Amino acid sequence: MTAQETKVVLLLDAEEANSLKAGVNFKKNPVDGKCYIIYKSKNGIKACKNQCKHQGGLFIKDIEDLDGSTVKCTKHNWKLNVSTMKYENPPDSFLQDELEVEILDDGGLQLVELSPVDPWLAEPREPLQLQEGEVKITYITHACMELQLGQKRFMFDPWLTGPAFARGWWLLHEPPADCMDRLCAADLIYISHMHSDHLSYPTLGILSKRRPDVPIYVGDTSRPVFWYLEQSQVKLTNINVVPFGVWQNIDEHLRFMILMDGVHPEMDTCIIVDYKGHMILNTVDCTRPNGGRLPQNVDLMMSDFAGGASGFPMTFYGGKYSDSWKAEFIKNERKKLLNYKSMLVKSLQPKIYCPFAGYFVEAHPSDKYIKDTNVKNRAEDLNALINKIASDIKTWTPKPGAVLDLGLALKDTTNSHSDAITDLPASTKIYRENWEFDLYVDELNSAISSEIFKYPSWIQFYYTWAGFQNYNLVVRVIETDDDFEALTDGYDYLVDFLDLSFPSKRPDREHSYLEIKNRVGVMRHVVLHGRLWDDLYIGFQNRISRDPDIYHHKFWNHYQTELPLCKPDWDQFLQQVTPIQETELDSGDI
Repeated sequence: MTAQETKVVLLLDAEEANSLKAGVNFKKNPVDGKCYIIYKSKNGIKACKNQCKHQGGLFIKDIEDLDGSTVKCTKHNWKLNVSTMKYENPPDSFLQDELEVEILDDGGLQLVELSPVDPWLAEPREPLQLQEGEVKITYITHACMELQLGQKRFMFDPWLTGPAFARGWWLLHEPPADCMDRLCAADLIYISHMHSDHLSYPTLGILSKRRPDVPIYVGDTSRPVFWYLEQSQVKLTNINVVPFGVWQNIDEHLRFMILMDGVHPEMDTCIIVDYKGHMILNTVDCTRPNGGRLPQNVDLMMSDFAGGASGFPMTFYGGKYSDSWKAEFIKNERKKLLNYKSMLVKSLQPKIYCPFAGYFVEAHPSDKYIKDTNVKNRAEDLNALINKIASDIKTWTPKPGAVLDLGLALKDTTNSHSDAITDLPASTKIYRENWEFDLYVDELNSAISSEIFKYPSWIQFYYTWAGFQNYNLVVRVIETDDDFEALTDGYDYLVDFLDLSFPSKRPDREHSYLEIKNRVGVMRHVVLHGRLWDDLYIGFQNRISRDPDIYHHKFWNHYQTELPLCKPDWDQFLQQVTPIQETELDSGDI
């Protein structure tokens, strides 16, 4: 098998993209003459090939359609609603395969196709009957599952100790007492992406001391999953980067395939595991796993469900961002996510579905506001919705340590799984109560006293290293205490990203403006170690105001995914600066 690749099938410049009208647009690739349908609405842009799935006929605009969302095939008059990608005539027949729509930084857009779109169909295997106890799935905590597949033990995304995203996320569930022993005994480990609730260096640090050579598998993302490994000083010696869409054979019966995310191919992945012809699909955090094309009728599907994994809108202030506006927005977004997940599960028709990868809590006392505001979906509510709209799909809402016997569950004709599920005793502790806050917060705060921050020129050195400029955005960065009050001895500075200058006041020209208040310990830790700004943004460690109120994708994408792989050379910086007495510097005046 050859690796799955992405191919740009149509490219529109900014003028062409802006000229797209609301509703259905037909666009032809001038190079190969192939035609595509682009549907534009207030919810965004969707696209597909101009080719009917019935017998390959071309679509034309449907003159009977008053909503401007339907096209009609010239061969047999089949009708496709491009807003939903569902065929309306005949109803319930096909779903049209969507193309990925990528908005470019210059305002243009491109349509992207994965090739092949369904690589799991290569080398198909007929399912063999599973014996009782042969395949067991154990929920550990958050996104961590242990799969016993015959004689092999496969572990997903082990975050078993410590915080994620600096100090913003903590484990909601108490993992089983033997979870670290299970991890160290695993035959192989899959880590879906670089976010610290999936790639946990505190967890892997313990693993590396006991079993540094355990095989770990990651996808070949453009930003390496383990980009921070050397600096973390965690010693793991058997990390395997595998191509997308290619079966990885572990033994006679076990294989797996890693797939990319259509929205975040630079970092997100998902996985299909095949044991004796029985498939387990784990879409993890992917927004559009494999561009929306996924296998149907798998034996077990797992996905995230909770929402709330972003600083928006909880960390924003000023303008419309009142507590009541935030509450209404969050309520609506969580409802939309539940509906989307339930419809996705219904369309894929897995035999069993399990929501997971959403069990985190903003446990630190300083983040009580976020904890109270950032209401998340409940797994039970998603499963209840699935049971309502697709009653033939069995659902599982596990507690830590619960075990699903897949062989028994597939034989069970009810949704109770009474024989297939082993739950721990009712007295078992489910929720974590102690997180050792001080141990981890003190480690972050140790960066505050680093020598580099004695010299105001660290600012220019850091942002020059970061490499983002030629963008008309001015950002004010303010160092604060835990309550986001400015520190009298902290830094408060402007960065003009148009020319990467550091003015004392905002420029006179028209420009976009961000004001970011960062907790000093986290910000200095991020700067000192060259960490991505996810620690600040997804970790709720800042407060943000913006004028105008628009999202600057290019800026945030750079600081969250595109910073250099090696941290700033602070030794070189300290050699360059002129030694000064600390009393000569008042960092608050810059």
